[in-house]
Amino acid sequence: MTHPILAIDHGDARIGLAATDEFGIGAHPIETIDCRKTEIIPRILEIIAERKIQAIVLGLPLRLDGSEGTSSAKVRKFGKQLRTKLGPVPLTFFDESFTTVTASEKLHAAGKNAKKQKAIIDQAAALEILTEYLGW
Repeated sequence: MTHPILAIDHGDARIGLAATDEFGIGAHPIETIDCRKTEIIPRILEIIAERKIQAIVLGLPLRLDGSEGTSSAKVRKFGKQLRTKLGPVPLTFFDESFTTVTASEKLHAAGKNAKKQKAIIDQAAALEILTEYLGW
């Protein structure tokens, strides 16, 4: 597996990003993109260039039975748009079930209440997607 890898937690209002380091030893949150204030794909492309990202993992929201719904369709559409701009960087969809819940529980355990979590929950969810994808 080639590193660094960028994970994306796609939402209607915000998009959370997390990445591994260049050696694949660790992973950390990067930023939350406010979809109303920032051009999403250009910002992601900047991060890919800055961090020399080698692969992308895009969280795919699946239903409890594993099927796809309207949220999955939105993410697939976004993934298709992003893929056209990526060049040789591969993009993989990965089940993001329960990543936001897990991230919220971890932040709560670290002393962040719901109000304090709002600014970072999407990054934390992206970090959960990444660590689950890597099997950490």
